Amino acid sequence: MKPSGITTWVRLILALCGALLIVVLFVPMWRIDLDAPQYPEGLRLLIHPHKIAGDVDIINGLNHYIGMKTMHTADFFEFTILPYIISIFALLFFVVAVINKRKIMNILLFVFIAFGVVAMIDFWKWEYDYGHNLDPNAAIIVPGMAYQPPLIGFKQLLNFGAYSIPDIGGWIFMSVGMLLLLCVIFEFRKQRSL
Repeated sequence: MKPSGITTWVRLILALCGALLIVVLFVPMWRIDLDAPQYPEGLRLLIHPHKIAGDVDIINGLNHYIGMKTMHTADFFEFTILPYIISIFALLFFVVAVINKRKIMNILLFVFIAFGVVAMIDFWKWEYDYGHNLDPNAAIIVPGMAYQPPLIGFKQLLNFGAYSIPDIGGWIFMSVGMLLLLCVIFEFRKQRSL
């Protein structure tokens, strides 16, 4: 019978991933940068696990003219649960490192990827709602125009260029996923070679 344990260095990487996820709780996960001629310094919306920050008041003021809803942290239930979800994942990485079971590490990979997919779908829906459900009595109405920022990448929205990219927490989160995937692949190959 083949052993079900994982190598020591993989366990150390899993523990490191748990520590990195704790860092994610304290830094922005995503950001949307807005550039326009009237704002040469740019505007930035920062999305943390527990709040939105950055130039929120200025962006809300501008969005009012085109009929977009104002954004407030309290409007998003995700900011209530996301810190707990990230903390649970951090704990799970530590637990898997301690209990030393390949099968549980594989399950963690599946759940981690599934959460990432669900989170991106939720973020897209949030952007869609804010960009499409506009006030019909807005001061500026451009027929057929929607203001949904890109999920990732660049999009021109009237005279604003919108860049949506991961911030430090998002890069850490994705790196943790890649490290976990590499650990699973390594352990799978090691097991097959026995």
